[in-house]
Order: sequence, then C-alpha cells, then structure tokens
Amino acid sequence: MLCKMQNVKKLSPRTGFRSILFLFLNMAAMVWTPTATAQTSGSEPTGGMICGTVLLKAGNRPASQVAVKLKSHAAGIFRSVLTDLEGHFEVRNLPPSTYDIVVEEPGYEPTETSARLDGASSNLVLYLNSSNPEQSGRNKYTVSARALMIPGKARAEYEKGLASMVKKDFAASLSHFTKAAGLFPEYYEAYYQAGVVETNLVRLDEAMQAFQTAIDLSGGRYALADVGFGYVLYREGKLEEAVTIIRRGLEKDGSSPFAHFILGVALLRLGREDEAESSAREALLRNPSFADAFLLLSDVFGRRHEYAAQLQGLDTYLKLEPYGTESERARRARELVLGLMAKTSSEH
Repeated sequence: MLCKMQNVKKLSPRTGFRSILFLFLNMAAMVWTPTATAQTSGSEPTGGMICGTVLLKAGNRPASQVAVKLKSHAAGIFRSVLTDLEGHFEVRNLPPSTYDIVVEEPGYEPTETSARLDGASSNLVLYLNSSNPEQSGRNKYTVSARALMIPGKARAEYEKGLASMVKKDFAASLSHFTKAAGLFPEYYEAYYQAGVVETNLVRLDEAMQAFQTAIDLSGGRYALADVGFGYVLYREGKLEEAVTIIRRGLEKDGSSPFAHFILGVALLRLGREDEAESSAREALLRNPSFADAFLLLSDVFGRRHEYAAQLQGLDTYLKLEPYGTESERARRARELVLGLMAKTSSEH
C-alpha cells in the first residue's frame, strides 16, 4: 500500500529573534494543527519515511485520530502522530535505523510492529482488535468510535477549515470551524482549531474561551487544548500559569515538539536556563529538524556566555531555515556572537 501524500503544508511556529542580548519572546505565530503536524513537513524530506494505515479489524474500517508512536533507541528518536480521517499516517525525515511502531487505543488491544528503514520509505498496515467488543461499542470512550459519530458535513467543514488555515485565510477557516461545531456540538477539535485561529488574529480572550471549551468537551483528555490554553497564558505574560498548564498537557501526551519548545521559552523567561535547555532537547528528540528549538538553545547558551555553543545553535538554525522569516535576524545575531568571541579571545 502506498502512503497517502497530503497537500497540506506544516503550520510552523515562528519566533521573533531580536538579538543575542534578548530572548526571542515576541512570538507571533500560533500552535500547529494536529493534522498538519502529524502528516506533513514544511520542506522537502531530507531522510526516509515510515507511513501506513491503521484499520479496525472488525469491518476493516479506518481508525481515525489514533496515536501512532514510533521510536528508535539507536537513532535517539521518538515521534508520535495522529492518523487522519482515513487512518493514514506518515513520519518523515528519518535516518536509517530499526523503528518500533506502537498503536495503543482505549477499547482496543495494543498492536506493535517493527520496521527497518534502509531506503526512502517503508509502508505498513496495522490492525486494531477490540479488547471488549460488547462494552467498547456502548460505554467505553474511544477516539475512533467517536470519530465515526461525526457527521460527514461536519468533517467536511473541519477539513475546509484546515485548508484555509494553511492559506492563512483565517476568516474563512474560523467560519468553517464554527460551522463544524454547529453541526456536531461535541466537536472539540473544531473548537481547538478555532482557538488557534483566534490566537493568530490576536483575539486572546476568544482563543482562551475556545480552548477551554475544547478541554471541557473532551473531558480534559485532549492534550493539544491544554497546550493551546497555556500558549495564550504565555502570550499574556502569565508565565508560571503557562508552565503549569503546558506541563499538564504534556503529562497526557508528550509527543508534541512545539509543546516542549514553548514550555522551554516560558522557562527561559523565568530565568530557569537548565529546564529550558532540557525542554529544547525534548523538542529535538521528537523532531530533530525543529529549527526553532535551536534558537531556544542558542538563547540558553547566550545567557550563560557560552558563545561557541550559541554560535552552533544559530548555524544549525540557518542550515535548517536558510530563507525563514527569522533567518536574517539570526544572521545578524551570528555576526554579533562572532564579534564577542573575537573580543573574548583577545582579552585572554
């Protein structure tokens, strides 16, 4: 089975890197969308790819919005993605290694396989068996069963909203997410995405309300809603509260590199450099190509006057994002770091 290629570009969180003397804390972009992050990359893939489909064995139906965890101890990589509405998933930019792939879903028996990635891609099909067919069909909450309840028109509006977000047509995307929630009032993913849009529009009160609704409707199970809520708190300068809420989300699902990244930025603003560095490295463990995490590391090293390490962080960012929105600022910061290194060397 060939992997399904998505026509959705990654919504990449950006930072405002002011200079080596200041943190890049005027972040203007907002949280990723789950589908875009899980399925695609913002640039051409530079490594291998593992992709496939998760199916419910009963009826051979697609298992949508199910977490697929992929790890390689040898390569030091841990990733987690959500399947799309057709049960597809893909993870890109992977180095050659042997990977363990695990799917664990409430109401179903865990399924696990391994894949040796030697070339460009590896394709998989995984099946979920119900652990209790009688109960899972009636009482147990499962993402897959719930996804089957979402009306087709609501799903279509939701997908249109995601497509509009990629085009940065926020007015249209908000309209689609609002329609999706109207058609299916329990559609907490739609409320979450509405919160993403409102944050991009700098309507933080509305964003916080949307994220809180997503938290309430999901019974507190939807980790992304916690991260979004914490991000708004960060934007409002409520750093301690932001750290608490984002960590709460990470306790539910620690797979998001952006969640670890924004946690690290908040920690650095609080002067907790060691914790900020740890968060940046957690982000890179989950996505080694997450360029903004190297800017965070660069700021951590700058705080410590470790200029060689700071320079390395900037160089890695520029290698990954040579034409990014913050690349010119990073280049100017790099020149300042080189000047400081030269001055320090001459003084010694």
